[in-house]
Amino acid sequence: MKKKSVSQSACFNLRILIGVFMVLAGVFLALLGFGTFSALAQTLQKYKVITSSNDRLVPVGFDCSTIRAKGIDKQENMRAGAIMIACGQTPGGSTSATSTLGPVGRFIQELVAPLAFGAGDVDLITGPETSPNVTQSETFTTANPDNPNQIVVAYNDSRGRNASPINISGASVSTDGGTTFTRLTRANGQSPFDNTFGDPVILYNKPSATWFTVWLDAGCGAQGLGGYKSTTPWDPNSWTHYCIHTNSQDDRESGWADNNPSSPFYGRMYVSWNDFNVGGGALFVRYSTDNGVTWTNARQITTGTPFIRNVQITGDLATGDVYIAGMNEGGGGFPHNDTNLIFRSTDGGNTWTNTYTGTAFSGPGRSSSGYFATMYASPAYWRHEGWGEPAAYNHVVSYVYAARNTGNGDPGDVFYIRSTDSGVTFSPPLQLNTDIDHTKAQWQPNLSVSPTGTLLAIWYDETPRVAASCQPSSPSIPCYQMYSRKSNDNGVTWLAPDTLSDVASPLPLQPDPGIQATYAGDYDYGSALATKHLTSWVDGRVPINGASQQDAFTDRELVGFSVTSTNPACNSVISTQPTDFIVNVTDSINPATLQASDFTVNGTPATTVMYTPGTTTMTFHFNSSPVATQGVQTMHIPAGAFNRASDNQPNLDFTCTFRYD
Repeated sequence: MKKKSVSQSACFNLRILIGVFMVLAGVFLALLGFGTFSALAQTLQKYKVITSSNDRLVPVGFDCSTIRAKGIDKQENMRAGAIMIACGQTPGGSTSATSTLGPVGRFIQELVAPLAFGAGDVDLITGPETSPNVTQSETFTTANPDNPNQIVVAYNDSRGRNASPINISGASVSTDGGTTFTRLTRANGQSPFDNTFGDPVILYNKPSATWFTVWLDAGCGAQGLGGYKSTTPWDPNSWTHYCIHTNSQDDRESGWADNNPSSPFYGRMYVSWNDFNVGGGALFVRYSTDNGVTWTNARQITTGTPFIRNVQITGDLATGDVYIAGMNEGGGGFPHNDTNLIFRSTDGGNTWTNTYTGTAFSGPGRSSSGYFATMYASPAYWRHEGWGEPAAYNHVVSYVYAARNTGNGDPGDVFYIRSTDSGVTFSPPLQLNTDIDHTKAQWQPNLSVSPTGTLLAIWYDETPRVAASCQPSSPSIPCYQMYSRKSNDNGVTWLAPDTLSDVASPLPLQPDPGIQATYAGDYDYGSALATKHLTSWVDGRVPINGASQQDAFTDRELVGFSVTSTNPACNSVISTQPTDFIVNVTDSINPATLQASDFTVNGTPATTVMYTPGTTTMTFHFNSSPVATQGVQTMHIPAGAFNRASDNQPNLDFTCTFRYD
C-alpha cells in the first residue's frame, strides 16, 4: 500500500508540476502581453529581421535593429507605426473588452447641449464601417475661397488598412457650406487615394480651380510625397494621381497655397516635411510655380541635428511670406523640454531663414510610449509633443502650442504667442485656457486667421471630465470637449474661452491592430475664409459594438458682422482707377449708423454712400478716384463704424488690399 501510495503520489505530483509549469508559462505570457516584461520582449525582438510579411506596410528584409538609426521611432506615419508593431516595439490597437466585434452597430447621440462657438457638429464618417478598421482622425480642413460652399476635410482613415492596394487616407466633401458632408467612396468601398499612408494635407489652387491632396505615397517611392487632384472633389472617380517627392522615409508633411492674386507669388503651393533619410529627419520644402504640374528641387532648411519636427507651414495672404513652425523635442521621452522655432521665406520659398528660436519649456503629457510623450497613462495613450499651428496676416505671425506646468502639475495648457515683425520676436506666452483644475489637460491646439484679421484657436479640453481619469473605449464617461477662443483684432485681445463642440466626448479607442495603439491623430489643421473659420477633430461620441472609437468631426465658426466681399475684390489686380466701391457684408445694417467716411481707400474717405435698408450691399462713391498711383491699394473700414440692424452689434475691422497695375 505504501508503494502504491507513493506511486500514485508521484504521478499526481508530476501532473501538478506540469500543470503549474503551464500556468506559470501562461502567466508569463500574459505578463508579457500586459507589459510587465515588455522591456525584455522588446529587447528580444529588436534584433530580428522581418523574413516574411503579410502586411503591405512592412517590407520583407527589414532589420529591426535599425529602427532608431533610421528615426522610425520618431516618425508619426502609419508605415512607421506598422514597422514598430512588427518589430515588437509598440502594440497595435485592440478592441474593448465590451466590444463583441459583431456587425457594426452605429448611432449618433442626441445633441442637446447649448451651442457657444460654432454651429452644429457634423460627423464626417458616412457610410458603412467594418471593425476593426474604423479609425478616422488627424485632420486638415480647407474651403474654396471662390465658392465657400465647397469644403474638403482630409484625414487618416484605416478602412483600407488591409485593402489591396493599401489605402489609409480619406476625405469628406461638403457642397452646402458645411451643413452636410459625404465621405468619398468608390464602388470598391475605398477612398480614391490608392497606395497612400495618410498624413493629410488638402489645398485649393485658385488659378487652376483644382483641389490637391497630399499624402505619404507609395506611388512616389516606398514612402514619398504625392497625392491626388480634382476639379470636382465631390466625385470620387475624378481624382488623378501626381507626385511631389520620390523617397522612402518622408514624414509629417504640411502644405499651404498662396491664393492672393495680388501676391508676387500668386498660385504657388508649398509642401514641407521631415526626410528621415537625411541627417535623422532634416526639414525640407518644395514648391510649385505651375499649379502643381512640376515641383522644385527640395530646399533643405535644417541639418537634422538636432532633430526639428516639421510642425506646420502657413503663409501671409497679404504679403506672400511663408512660415514654418518647427519644434526641437529635446530628445523625446517624458518628461522633456520642447523649443519652438519659426522659419521664414520672403522670396516664394526659394530661401529660408530661422527668424526665431524660443525659450525651452516643459512638453505636455502624463506618460510616454517609446519616443513620444502621451497625454494619458495606464495605459499610455494619445501621443503628443505640444505641437500646434501658426497663422499669419499682414506681418503679424501667431502661434499656438501646448505645455506642461511643472509648478502645479498641470499636464497641459494651451498658449498663444504673437509677433508683429514677421516672426522675428514674439510676445510672452498668453495662456488661452482659463480653467483652475490643474488635474485636467488642454492640448493639441490649432489656429486659423481670416482675411478680416479674426483669429480662432481650438483645442482638446478635459474640463467636462468627471472621473479621476479617462480610459479609452468607455462610451458613457465624458473625457474632453473642443474648446475655443476668438480674437477680433488679430491677436491683440481675446474673447473668453467657451465650448466649440456641442457635447463632451469619451476618450475614443484605437481598435485597429494595424495602427499604433497610442495613436489618436497627431494634428488638426484649421483654416478660414472671410466669413468663417473651419476646423475638425477626433471624437469618440459614436460607439461601434459598445465601444467609443475614433471618428473625425467638423464644425465652423462665423467670423461675425463683417465684410464678405468687395468690388474691386480683395487681393485682385485692376487696370482702371475706380470711383465706386461696392462692399458686401454678412447682415443688413442699421442705416442711422452708416456714414460715407466709414470707408477709406489709401486713407481717403468716400464722398457719399448708397444703401437700401434691409440689404447687405453698400456702394461708396468718390468724386475723384483715391487710386492715384500704381501698386498696392488699401481699403479700410474700422471696427465699430456701423452697426447690424438686428441687434446693433458693431462691425469687425476690415482691412484689405488690391493692386492697380
